[in-house]
Amino acid sequence: MNQEIALSLKNITKRYPGVVAIDNLSISFYKGEVHALVGENGAGKSTLIKTISGAVVPDEGSIHIDGFEYKKMTPKVSRQYGIEVIYQEFNLIPGLTVAENICFGEVTGKLVDFKVLRKKALDIFELMNININPDKLVSELPTAQQQLVEIAKAISKDAKLIVMDEPTAPLTVTEVDSLFKIIAKLKNKGITIVYISHRMEEIFNISDRVSVMRDGKYVDTKITAETNRKELIQLMVGRELAENYPTRKYKINEKLLEVRNLTGNGDKNISFHVNKGEIVGFAGLVGAGRTELARMIFGADRFETGEILINGKHVNIASPKEAIELGIGLIPEDRKQQGAFLSKGIDWNISISNIRKLCKYGVVNEKAVLHQAGEYIKGLAIKTPFIDQLVMNLSGGNQQKVVLARVLATDSNIIIFDEPTRGIDVGAKQEIYELMNRLANDGKAIIMISSDMEELLGMSDRIIVLSEGKIAGEVEKHQFNQNHILELASGQ
Repeated sequence: MNQEIALSLKNITKRYPGVVAIDNLSISFYKGEVHALVGENGAGKSTLIKTISGAVVPDEGSIHIDGFEYKKMTPKVSRQYGIEVIYQEFNLIPGLTVAENICFGEVTGKLVDFKVLRKKALDIFELMNININPDKLVSELPTAQQQLVEIAKAISKDAKLIVMDEPTAPLTVTEVDSLFKIIAKLKNKGITIVYISHRMEEIFNISDRVSVMRDGKYVDTKITAETNRKELIQLMVGRELAENYPTRKYKINEKLLEVRNLTGNGDKNISFHVNKGEIVGFAGLVGAGRTELARMIFGADRFETGEILINGKHVNIASPKEAIELGIGLIPEDRKQQGAFLSKGIDWNISISNIRKLCKYGVVNEKAVLHQAGEYIKGLAIKTPFIDQLVMNLSGGNQQKVVLARVLATDSNIIIFDEPTRGIDVGAKQEIYELMNRLANDGKAIIMISSDMEELLGMSDRIIVLSEGKIAGEVEKHQFNQNHILELASGQ
């Protein structure tokens, strides 16, 4: 392995009110290596990459690159050195086309040659082995394709170091495989990849070295081939952690939710049921119609034909408000855009969906709001210095827990988890699995949409596979087989 240093951080410290995000951290990245960065949510990984990109100025320490030392990096200087960051939160302009986004910032002069932009985008897509219309507006793309556009945009620049923060979270198995091939090509060109992921199998698949952070501090760096999953997890959480999927004892025998011939929002003739105490997994490729189905059941989108029954009774769900009143809760796929009010406090977010229950004579009972928030912060182990901390200031895992708390506060009997552990660390994943297990044991009916095959196989009692808006098959627990499910999802 080439051990020429591409970039070093020395004694970096960054403080925010009530928390030290990075604490005296030093780390180096080699040229032409894939360097994985792991740690629980809140470990400081996001602050670290923002420091590298110049988006965050550290209180102490220095950044070293090409023989120069910087007490603070600026976005302009970072770009000059060929540093590109692909954040979890997309940095795309919705009103521009795919090609315009990829080439944004490169065009000078008054006239733009759109044919050149289009060709450059198509050339990059050919390299990535993906098919996206370069003339389409970014706002019209699904989440997975927007992620691919972000990756294409970084590749289009003359990058020397690319940071990828959870790049595979919204991607299909095929798209992930394509990304790994792209990373291998970039590495062979001497480009450094700093790869952040909570998916351990990815870390061992593509990285040369892996560094662990915990509570804002650097813990250790390991040569990937010389460590193992158990050791990394112990370094991340500071203790041994069993990764077993919990078992349930609830007797499954009574229908709670039934969907009959539901058509609309891109789906056609969807019929299934979920029993009390059952977790039904929904598998499928991106665009298969899983999220679209969830939104119809929750009343966020209207369906054209079909019916929904709860406890054997027909119900009319015209809005999320009506769904909540009927005991249906949704943890959406995109927690930042659809799940949480980022500019509001934790207490406000948790209480908003059941605020009427916290009112007396039409006036909000602030003590009740704070008490409820405190109970969920404690029960879900939400890491925060303040009960009214703005949700935007929390880590991704803790934001997800706030969304969970809001849904749980409505005391829903039917809960839809759409990608419940996307971007969540291994410790928080285990906590969410245990929570889902407790809910099922309490007789709740759970729909779990997930692109994580291990998660689907480990948590589901049954798996329903969607392909192009239709049910391609239903697989019972004793028939679970990853290859069979993937074949159904791909329409084979």
